[in-house]
Amino acid sequence: MHQFQEIEPFRAQIHKARVSQQSVGFIPTMGALHEGHLTLVRRSLAENDLTCVSIFINPTQFNDIRDFERYPRTIDRDLELLQSEGVDVVFIPNPREMYPDGFDTVVVVRALSDRLEGASRPSHFQGVSTVVTKLLNVAQSDRAYFGQKDWQQLQIIKRLATDLNIPTEIVGVETVREPDGLAMSSRNTLLTPEYRKAASVLSSALSDVALIAGTGVHDAYELAAWLHQTIAVQPLAKVDYAVVVDAETLQEIDTIERGAIAAVAANFGNVRLIDNRYIGAPTGPVVRR
Repeated sequence: MHQFQEIEPFRAQIHKARVSQQSVGFIPTMGALHEGHLTLVRRSLAENDLTCVSIFINPTQFNDIRDFERYPRTIDRDLELLQSEGVDVVFIPNPREMYPDGFDTVVVVRALSDRLEGASRPSHFQGVSTVVTKLLNVAQSDRAYFGQKDWQQLQIIKRLATDLNIPTEIVGVETVREPDGLAMSSRNTLLTPEYRKAASVLSSALSDVALIAGTGVHDAYELAAWLHQTIAVQPLAKVDYAVVVDAETLQEIDTIERGAIAAVAANFGNVRLIDNRYIGAPTGPVVRR
């Protein structure tokens, strides 16, 4: 497994693959790897000749310096996991090279970034969009893999790749969950046992909403209200938002007529968690209440 900390040697390694007409898959991460990340890795290994993973805790996407400082850092374990999976190349860029003196360029996907996580975390998606654009340009991969747990982020990255003519295919991969349904996240390790147990309310509420929608109830506001109330009943959960929105535009809708996303964000102590469920278009009579 090759490891690089500088852009040019990393690019040179990828160029060798290109010369040999090998396909390249790329997984950008912030480290603290778990089964969700490894699922992305395995997807890339199955679909590409060369698989590259980056590990970079991007400072510009954190609104709170304390959140950045307590973000889990497990680089030795991460490298062991990637080695065991058979990853070909790991890129661990130096922050000074990613953001050199005088750096003054940002990427903003306006409409998709303004709501949900964007409303609660100003400038978060500006940081995400900028660093992902840089990493995609550096890697020049055929495909890049992102988890669907961060649904809004996935839609933003798809949009910027299209708008900026980045030729990398953006591949969304289904959320990986703990046995109790909690979406896997690096932040889960920060939860106390009590908060960890309470956090399962997110996935159970989303599953119930999807089942209700499956019975024909496609009033988005009613489903969202039920989702919010169900999570709010858990005393250790502080709900930020619980909504049902269009799956592509993330705009509010009255009735689900095509694919929608039920999305939630809540704090458990000082740990913020997000999750979502896709709700398909109705296949039978729609119940409006």
